This record gives sequence, C-alpha cells and structure tokens, in this order.
Amino acid sequence: MRKSRKIEDTLNSLRLDKVNHCTILPQNKITKGMLTRVKDVVTWGEIDESTLKSMLLDSSNLKEELTDEYLSKNTEYESIDTFVEGIIEDDTSLEDVPGLENRFRLHPPRSGFRGVKKPYRTGGSLGYRGKDINNLIGKMLDGNTND
Repeated sequence: MRKSRKIEDTLNSLRLDKVNHCTILPQNKITKGMLTRVKDVVTWGEIDESTLKSMLLDSSNLKEELTDEYLSKNTEYESIDTFVEGIIEDDTSLEDVPGLENRFRLHPPRSGFRGVKKPYRTGGSLGYRGKDINNLIGKMLDGNTND
C-alpha cells in the first residue's frame, strides 16, 4: 500500500519510520492531530508504568545498560522507577537521558496482529486502543507479556 506524502511526513515526525517501532509521546492537541492523520496505519494508547519500565530495560537503544546508577549519574532521577513516573506524568522526556532515543524497536507480536486493515474497535489492530496497548507491547517485547 502506497502512503500519501502527508502520512509519510507525519510518520517521520512521530519517529515511526519502520514497522514495529514505538515512541512515547505527550498527550496534547498536536500529537492527537498527528495520530488522527495516521490512524489507518498505526495503533496507539496510554502506556502504564510497568510496560514503560519493561520497554526501557528490554528495548532501549542506549549503548550501555539503563540502570539506577546510570540515571542518578546522568539525570536528576535516582532510579528507573522515579524516571518512569516522571515520563508518565509528563514531567520529563526520554531525551533527557543522554544517549537514549525516543524510539523502540519491538518484535512482531506473538500470535500476530488481528487484522491490519480494520480499526481496533471492530476487531482489527489499527487506531486507538486505550490501555489495551500495554497488552500488545507486552506481546512485542522479548518473551514478556502483560496478559
């Protein structure tokens, strides 16, 4: 399927330039507008703290391991838990950690996607899925699941 130039540009702005990539975005009008534009090619929802922590520990692109010591040395946060809390509450962003990009490469979900042509609310995999995004991310992390 060929995507329009507007959709391609929006995906690039969201840092979603490849399949099975994930980014953490603030909840605001601009983000909502961009997600609405690409609703037919992506899925999204609200991430919870445990899923975000798992993503940071398992799939971050940091050259060294993300630990409490690394965070306390390079940021104002003393632990991964307080950092994750700050991200969820929109007090900080992933870019505040030197070397950490806001892009996660995930595996295709175990058992596959339900349907890549229909919206989530009608039995497919696309568009807004709310808190259910955490189950999908769990299936996409290395052997971890939040089911």
